[in-house]
Amino acid sequence: MNKRDFLKRVGLGSIGIAGAGMPQSCASAKTDSKLPAIKKQAGATRKQLFNMSGYAAPKLDTVRMAYIGLGNRGGGAIKRIVFLENVQVKALCDIRTEKAQEAAKIFEGSSHTPQIYAGSEDAWKRVCERDDIDLVYICTPWNLHAPMAKYAMEHGKHVACEIPVATTVEECWDLVETSERTKKHCMMLENCCYDFFELLTLNMARQGFFGEILHAEGAYIHDIYDSLFDKNKRYDLWRLKQNERNGNLYPTHGIGPVCQALDINRGDRMDYLVSMASNDFMLAPRANKLAGQDAEFKQFAGHSFRGNMNTTTIRTAKGKTIMLQHDITSPRPYSRIHLISGTKGTALKYPLPGRIAQGHEWFSEEEYLALEKKYQPEIIKKIGELAKQVGGHGGMDFLMDWRLIDCLRNGLALDQDVYDAASWSVISPLTEWSVANRSASIDIPDFTNGAWKTNKQVDISLKEGGNTKVKV
Repeated sequence: MNKRDFLKRVGLGSIGIAGAGMPQSCASAKTDSKLPAIKKQAGATRKQLFNMSGYAAPKLDTVRMAYIGLGNRGGGAIKRIVFLENVQVKALCDIRTEKAQEAAKIFEGSSHTPQIYAGSEDAWKRVCERDDIDLVYICTPWNLHAPMAKYAMEHGKHVACEIPVATTVEECWDLVETSERTKKHCMMLENCCYDFFELLTLNMARQGFFGEILHAEGAYIHDIYDSLFDKNKRYDLWRLKQNERNGNLYPTHGIGPVCQALDINRGDRMDYLVSMASNDFMLAPRANKLAGQDAEFKQFAGHSFRGNMNTTTIRTAKGKTIMLQHDITSPRPYSRIHLISGTKGTALKYPLPGRIAQGHEWFSEEEYLALEKKYQPEIIKKIGELAKQVGGHGGMDFLMDWRLIDCLRNGLALDQDVYDAASWSVISPLTEWSVANRSASIDIPDFTNGAWKTNKQVDISLKEGGNTKVKV
């Protein structure tokens, strides 16, 4: 074979290989019309109106609250709030009247007398427009989070919003600018930042136990395959619809705690990412089967969905790395990984129990308990046992709620600000773009406009506040 023939054959072979791979990467989920704009939005910059990192809003002796969305997450949240003093629940809102009425029963016999808003798609707007509410707690489907949070802030309310706070890059920028302009908090309810091992390792990181943290890993690996198709559990099958996007759609459980340990937005920032997805081997086959049996599933006939496993790698401005995974369909044990790796030590939570090392072997149980006692965060010492009694994913949900209310009551900066909400949530659309572009790299926006270089670390030491009482 002469050189010319060889090059021809190699060229044709390369085209064949590329052509064979392309349908797999492109067919795993529909391409959103907004994808072409993501690259441009990701590289955008803008002037900071006001730095919300470390911002302490005026004290609220009693926090007047409203809940929007009373399904799975909202229904659990209202059961926890009744244990906190100096809180008044003023409004309950859900598009389903029966859900709102069911939620109101939780407060019977208590000091709370919430008004019900239900039965229409814009009932939530009337809640935000009230002048006797300080905090709006949002637990609706993902596509409603950003518009509701923005509207609430524009009407003078602080916002606590379920994850993710937004589903597009544009929405993330919008929420940042709205929070800065109104000087209202926009906290994403990332409860995993308040799990006991995560708080322990954060405190250990603050005390220098791990040395310079150079790599971290997080994940949301959770088999919720059956529930995606459960019409009773998923209103309007909203979460199945979300899975027509192909990326890491639920990044914040894994990335939130490790970002805090890495001082992201407070000394470092996420610079760029690359993302790769497997094919979908489970969602489309089941959706197509159900489409022939149930009229409600006909809307999914012939549709494509996200791949079973998404793996994303992130590099920070200071040259550190993060690995993030997402899989909600494969039959695997639950894992958020939660790996912290530094120059002096390592922590790993999954598989359980959590473990710590400063060499090639894990510490013994006795050694671990000694470390746990030495580095136990003040918030765990104060209300950890009470939180376990109240519940909510083992107590971390209640720790999150207690801390939020305590910060608002004492005029303290929140542990998670709008920049965290935006930078953790924006991972989803950025991974969509990367997957759709053969795992090309894409910039992660700097929502702080450079303020990350001087912003202070998250402080959950309870040097201030900590006086919000719990009734158990």
